Formats: sequence, C-alpha cells, structure tokens
Amino acid sequence: MKITMIHGQNHIGSTCQIGRMLAEKIGGEVKEFFLPRDFGEFCVGCTNCFLKGEENCPHYEKLLPIVETMNEADVIILTSPVYVYHATGSMKAFLDHFGYQWMVHRPKTCMFQKQGVCISTAAGAGMKSTNKDMADSLFYWGIPKIYKYGMAVAATSFDQITEKKRAAIEKETTTLAAKIRRNYGHVKPGLKTKTYFAVMRLLHKKGINPADEVYWEAQGWLGEKRPWK
Repeated sequence: MKITMIHGQNHIGSTCQIGRMLAEKIGGEVKEFFLPRDFGEFCVGCTNCFLKGEENCPHYEKLLPIVETMNEADVIILTSPVYVYHATGSMKAFLDHFGYQWMVHRPKTCMFQKQGVCISTAAGAGMKSTNKDMADSLFYWGIPKIYKYGMAVAATSFDQITEKKRAAIEKETTTLAAKIRRNYGHVKPGLKTKTYFAVMRLLHKKGINPADEVYWEAQGWLGEKRPWK
C-alpha cells in the first residue's frame, strides 16, 4: 500500500506524530511532505488551471512532485493543527491549487479508487471544522472513502499529552488503520459522490467551460463510462 502524507505545518508536533502513528499501523510505503517547506506558494487567481490546463499554473513545476505522489497513492493523509478553528494557512494555500481537480471541472480517475484521512489536533476545540476544511477537497476530488480524526490533546507538544489521552490515541488509530487496510482495493463511490458526479455531467453536457468539456469527452464520461468502472 502506498501512503502520501501532507502536513499543514513544518514542525513535528502532535498532529504530525498522530499521522505518522496511523501510517505506520496501516503499513506500506510512506512519503511525507511538509507545508510550507515543500510547497509554500499562494494561488494568484490567474484561472489558467481552469481555462488552459493545470500545467499552465505558475507553480506547476513546484507542485508536481507532490501531485505525482498523490496520484500514485492508495491513501492520502492530510494533517493540520487547528489554527483559529480552521486548517493552517499553508494547508489552505496548498488545497487552493487543486480547484481544477474538483468534480465540477476535471477530476482524476485515480482519485475515485483512493481512501483519504483528515487528522487535526487542538489544545481545546476546532477539530471538526478543521477536518472539514480538508475533507471538502478530498470529497470534491472524488475520493470515495474519507475518514476524519480529531483529538483535543490539551497540550502544546506531543510529549505533554497525558497517558490517558495517549492510550486513547493508540486505540483509535489502531481501529482506524484496521478499517483502511480492510477497505484497501474495495472502495467504491457512494450515492452522494455518484449523484454529485451526475449533476456535473449534465452541466458539462451543456458546455460550461471548453477545457472541461474536452476533458470529460476524452474520458468518455459524457457517454457511458464512469471513473469508478
């Protein structure tokens, strides 16, 4: 199993440690990226990715190593500590570069066979909204199985987490890893994904963006083919 893990900040804190714990329990080849160390550019709103193709993004070459690794992965893990009840600015800036990959534009077939995990921690609260920030992108990319894990660690470093909370993290990540291993090779889009895809298909049949229409036609999705078949 191949795992791509993308951390929403540079330092190895509680969120990163929990992500690594989960990846180790899942097993397989793990590739990690840290934001903004490995990619720190902000989307400039040029719309090139939408209208001309993602290779025309001014940051395309810098982003490509992460894109290629995600495309090859069976599991994508996004981690972010809670910053003012949301994901970090670095994670948001990273995800902003994938608007073209949403189902409303040009989703990738490979995404419809993957599993995704969103992990967040906070001293107190905000994990739900932070995980949603990341899970929204995973869903609209077409990833059919998305897990969310949040933990109020009540600490500013992993070493300060109480033994009771550590035990809970160990138990819960073990359970989550078992689910991911069990679903490996068997994930299929559910009704929500299929319904959203069907609506987007109708829009592209009407022709909302020439670049997207050409792409959907080339994939065969305006006909009988679907990315999960």
